[in-house]
Amino acid sequence: MSENGTRPDFKIFSGNSNRKLAESICKELGRPLARAVVSRFSDGEIQVEIGENVRGMDTYIIQSTSPDANTNLMELLIMCDALKRASAGSITAVIPYYGYARQDRKSQSRVPITAKLVADLIDAAGATRVMSMDMHAGQIQGFFNLPFDHLYAAPVLLEHMRRRFDGDAENVVIVSPDAGGAERARAYSKRLGATLGIVDKRRVKANVAEIMNVIGEVQGKTAVLLDDMIDTAGTLSEAANALMDKGATRVFAYATHGVLSGPAVERITKSPIEEVVITDSIALSPAAAGCPKIRVLSVAGLLAEAVRRIHSADSLSSLFV
Repeated sequence: MSENGTRPDFKIFSGNSNRKLAESICKELGRPLARAVVSRFSDGEIQVEIGENVRGMDTYIIQSTSPDANTNLMELLIMCDALKRASAGSITAVIPYYGYARQDRKSQSRVPITAKLVADLIDAAGATRVMSMDMHAGQIQGFFNLPFDHLYAAPVLLEHMRRRFDGDAENVVIVSPDAGGAERARAYSKRLGATLGIVDKRRVKANVAEIMNVIGEVQGKTAVLLDDMIDTAGTLSEAANALMDKGATRVFAYATHGVLSGPAVERITKSPIEEVVITDSIALSPAAAGCPKIRVLSVAGLLAEAVRRIHSADSLSSLFV
């Protein structure tokens, strides 16, 4: 707080991972994107120069650690350090998509827990708060020794679902493409008034192809596959085929993060999925942007409101009630 009891001004900066989203957030907040140069030296090292006075100010860095995850992570760390050394009052790392989140535990011997390592790096770089959206594993919040705000894209995705399936929710089944996402699918189905389904992929014995078992009634219904992210789209396309084989009339897919790496766009194009709906937490590649089946919804308004509430010390949880 300043001497007159008001909070200091705040400024929003952006790395290069998703500048368009950062500009949209600033537009929602009615303020310009703060000046910062994030460039490369000739040998590839990242160079950051903060172009504004930030002494005593609350600062926010919009930066998804999406592909190229290593480059975007280093940009975030160096920007945090630059703001810390410029005496910023606070530094909030706004990470719409948190890379390395799938490496959140030791799944076998002698492997790292990289999600924890990344949390330690962000803390050491000078961040005083972290905000992210639809983490692959919610417990990653506990990897941080600083305040963490976990946002959800549900308000944005559910609004689109309600418009699309208006008045026909009883003929819609929300389907998790794996058992791990059942809780998320259940929450969406309850709020939409739809039924719930799960695709269970298992291998009955060695050297035999995996079988996709559909749990729940999908015969004659519109199936909506729901996940936190779509990476190579392998599981998604297999689940869509299984749903059609079980009698689903139409298949759609919704996810917060469109990583869409490797053969993802080709698989989506060839799949029976009519439309894949994702958010702009990750900037699309040219191939993904040119795919007619992929639709992008913006979470800029949601993130802008979260920034506004953090700055004014208001509740974030009421955004998702």
